[in-house]
Amino acid sequence: MDEKPGGKPWQEVLAFWFPEGRALDIDADAHKAHWFWRMRGGAHDDVIRRFADLTATAAAGGLASWESDPEGRLALVVVLDQFSRSVWQGSARAFAQDKAALALTMEGLSNGHYTALPTPWFKVVYGLPLGHCEGADHLARLDLLIRLREEIAAEAPEDLQPIYRSLVRQARDVRRVIKAFGRHPHRNRVLGRLSTPEEEAYLERGDFPHLRAFNGRDGGKD
Repeated sequence: MDEKPGGKPWQEVLAFWFPEGRALDIDADAHKAHWFWRMRGGAHDDVIRRFADLTATAAAGGLASWESDPEGRLALVVVLDQFSRSVWQGSARAFAQDKAALALTMEGLSNGHYTALPTPWFKVVYGLPLGHCEGADHLARLDLLIRLREEIAAEAPEDLQPIYRSLVRQARDVRRVIKAFGRHPHRNRVLGRLSTPEEEAYLERGDFPHLRAFNGRDGGKD
């Protein structure tokens, strides 16, 4: 993506994914609607139409220059962790960028980029790879994710705190799934993995944390 006059090349991604912008006095119901849109596939068609080529470029390593800026790094996390799931929905490639997204998040937690982000919604999305990327250290990363979300909820504007407390609960629900199975069972079919009998029972229930987005409880997009 070419840089626009007076702007940065990643601004289009952030403006799209965060329609609430940067103002912390956003209406709570409007903010909840934005989260539902982000986490329950409301942006799916627009992501494919507007950002499919950009996502392919990012997946090939072509946007590495974005990493030098805190918000550029966030935009790259959005592309690799979220846009990939729309552009390649239904295929293993949807999750193939998870390790790269996780590496961006972990480095940003250590180099000050995370703390430089100005809004709680930026920080929550920045942390998504901690829960999304499968691996041997998954539980430890989820513990970190829960701590970060607890901090975000405590620091959020008071009228928005119920939304962010719900995201803490969602991360805890995901942790229980990973503790039980060591992976995200709902990905098994797409990734060509055989499900265990226990996973089959879980899948049959269909009560997945990532599909509970603000339906009275919590949820997210995994």
